[in-house]
Amino acid sequence: MNICVFLSAADLDDRYTRPAREFAELMGKGGHTLVWGGSDVGLMKVVADGVEEAGGRLLGVSVEFLSDRARKGVEEMVVARDLAERKRLLLEKADAVVIMVGGTGTLDEATEILELKKHGHTDKPVVLLNTAGFYDGLKEQFRRMEDEGFLPRPLAELVFFAEEPVGALAYLEEALGIN
Repeated sequence: MNICVFLSAADLDDRYTRPAREFAELMGKGGHTLVWGGSDVGLMKVVADGVEEAGGRLLGVSVEFLSDRARKGVEEMVVARDLAERKRLLLEKADAVVIMVGGTGTLDEATEILELKKHGHTDKPVVLLNTAGFYDGLKEQFRRMEDEGFLPRPLAELVFFAEEPVGALAYLEEALGIN
C-alpha cells in the first residue's frame, strides 16, 4: 500500500517524533511505501528513516523551492513546480492518507483531501493521527461543522481519528482489505 503522510518538516520533541517513528516502522515492516513531501529534515526525515530502516520503500514528491531539502538516494523522487502540483501528485500516488502533526502546510494538505472526499472525488481512506492530543481542537471543530450542517457527509466517512500509530495502520489495512 502506498501511504501518503502529511507532516511537518520541523524538528520536534519526543512526544511527536516517537509516535511518528513507531508508525514509520509499522509501515516498513508491513512492506508499505511512504509517499511524502520528500524532505530529509525534521519529522519528515524521522518518518522516512523509520520506513526505510524497517524495509519499506520511499516515494518522494518535493517542490522546486524546497529541492535543496530533498532526500538524496531515493529510488523515486519527483520535483513538482509548485505546491498545488505537489499536492496533486502526492494524492495521485497514494492509496491512503495519514495526517500527522504539522503546521499550515499540513493543514492545507489535510483540508484538500477532506474536501475531495466530501465531494466524492476520492474514496481513499484518511486517518488523522492525533498524537499527544495535537488535533483535539481541530477534531472538535470538525464535529461542530458536522453538527451544524456544514458537512454533506458524516464526519466518519471523511476521516478516522486515531490516537495511536497501530490503530492508524490497522484502520488503513482494514479499509483497503489488506491482511
